[in-house]
Amino acid sequence: MTRPHTVAETERAVESRLGALKIDFESMHAVSNIFRAANSVRNHFERTALAPQNLTWTAFVVLWVTWIWEPLETRDVALEAGISKATLTGVLNTLEGRGWVVRERAEQDRRLMNVTLTTSGRRLMRQLFPALNKQERVVAANLSAAEKKSLASLLKSVIASIPDPIGR
Repeated sequence: MTRPHTVAETERAVESRLGALKIDFESMHAVSNIFRAANSVRNHFERTALAPQNLTWTAFVVLWVTWIWEPLETRDVALEAGISKATLTGVLNTLEGRGWVVRERAEQDRRLMNVTLTTSGRRLMRQLFPALNKQERVVAANLSAAEKKSLASLLKSVIASIPDPIGR
């Protein structure tokens, strides 16, 4: 194989392989395409907007969550970012090493750690987010304004159907 299979090729192969099983192919295709789209978008963002800062998508999401909600306890950063506390520790080590975030013990409970952006981290996000949004426009360029609104609404419905969804 010299190229990845197209979505249509994959769907045909899956239906051929699993055709004898009682499978809801429409649901499978919908969910599989959510996954494919999310991975494609994530990879695109890492190759474009995030590459100049050598950031992964996960690191960007941690910065974003902190930027929006700071100060935030580490357990809440992990929850909002949709990652484990162990993954968060590694990401925060990297971001702290680059001077973009700080962790400080919470005043009211010294066992807890709060995360905030540094001045440099806030400056980074003010530069980085418009670059990322430019790539969001690239990704959504083939959709009309109504289609973008509809897609966002449909995806919120999918998220809401998941028991205890992170996206609330």
